[in-house]
Amino acid sequence: MSSESLVGLDARGISVVYGARWALRDVDLAVRAGERVCLVGPNGAGKSTLVRCLTGLMTPVAGAVTLHGRPLSSMSRVELARMVAVVPGSVHLPFSMTVEAVVALGRTPYLHPWSGPTPADQAAVVSALTRVGILPLRDRDVRTLSMGERQLALIAMALAQGGSMLILDEPTVHLDLRHQVEVMELLVRLTDDEGMTVLAVLHDLSLAGHFFPRLAMLDAGRMVADGSTREVLTPDRIREVYGVEPRFVTGMEAACAR
Repeated sequence: MSSESLVGLDARGISVVYGARWALRDVDLAVRAGERVCLVGPNGAGKSTLVRCLTGLMTPVAGAVTLHGRPLSSMSRVELARMVAVVPGSVHLPFSMTVEAVVALGRTPYLHPWSGPTPADQAAVVSALTRVGILPLRDRDVRTLSMGERQLALIAMALAQGGSMLILDEPTVHLDLRHQVEVMELLVRLTDDEGMTVLAVLHDLSLAGHFFPRLAMLDAGRMVADGSTREVLTPDRIREVYGVEPRFVTGMEAACAR
């Protein structure tokens, strides 16, 4: 099997312009099937813009994205949703919904417009709730959950889509340390035990370095490093990209020793 056949998501030469400013410039990122990759970089580096390109929500002015060898531009939204699930950092739900009902939204790409959920849809929802460990919360109003529990519900919704790739934009935002670790450990299980492909955007370099075997770092719209924690999070690069001394980044010495 060739290395090309193992690539799940492949972005080549991605460039995006906002007005007169380059948000991304000639960015390459290839994520292999079953890989766990973290996208890091300071505010304004272009991380969220790249995620929008990778999920088909934005068309770059140059470059292209392929999924399992097929251009994203050739796929319908429904087809893409059955292959890739996106988890936002936070979602505001102004009305009452049970956890189970929220997770069931992940089955939308499979629903027939004139019929309700099938037994297969219901089984996928129960499976997703079980995999993230919140099945006992299925009847709770999602608005009553803690922020950590709510984030797990969003991940369960994404898993219910049944795709093989999960893209998460700041999945630990607003979470306390225990819930941050719970979410990270869940992502490790999804890749190591289930073979899912995971791409996450994180600001916390300590979490990124500890839980992800590969980091890709953006700065000012360019990919400046891509490799292991030890290769990417060097003291000089932290100083250059983040403008701080490495000693201020909690746990960096332990993470870089991995």
